[in-house]
Amino acid sequence: MVPFTARQKEIIDAAISIIAERGIQELTIKNLSKAIGISEPAIYRHYDSKMDILLGVLTFFEERNLSIFNKALSMAGPAPEKLEFIYKQHFNHFSNNPALAAVVFSEEIFQNDQRLSARVAALMSKSQNHLFKIIEAGFNSGELRSDLSKEELSMIIMGPLRLIIIRWHLSKYGFDLKQQGNKLWKALKKLIQKAQ
Repeated sequence: MVPFTARQKEIIDAAISIIAERGIQELTIKNLSKAIGISEPAIYRHYDSKMDILLGVLTFFEERNLSIFNKALSMAGPAPEKLEFIYKQHFNHFSNNPALAAVVFSEEIFQNDQRLSARVAALMSKSQNHLFKIIEAGFNSGELRSDLSKEELSMIIMGPLRLIIIRWHLSKYGFDLKQQGNKLWKALKKLIQKAQ
């Protein structure tokens, strides 16, 4: 993927903050230009429209998300360790970028536009396919329980991750996401590992 310029990244960060603090309806080129301190035409030099900025937000998240999955896939070691790495990296990323949680896990932001909803669906599909590879390796090595399908296990793994991040956002970041995420992973690991 084409790397973002420093200004494009600044616009994306400002867009994420505006959506998180004031809602999608407040994401306007005018509000972005005020937040960044540049003119509206200057924003249009980097993005053609608000839609392109929203697609940029999704691209930013997609690149980070797929980087986590790709690193996990390239790691040596057992499947549960790879899954733990995915969990910890997500919790670290959202702890360092809390406004992103308000945007990424608010599907209503993206559902009213076909391009955005298709992009979210594609991102979810890519993530799930990477997760399937780790789960299948865990089945083959006997590390993960195989009485459930890879689809079922992937839902069991990713559902709680999404839920705890949403709860953290709704509590206005009222608890330590990394700490609670680690507790969640320990409980989840007991559920997905094959009984010895």
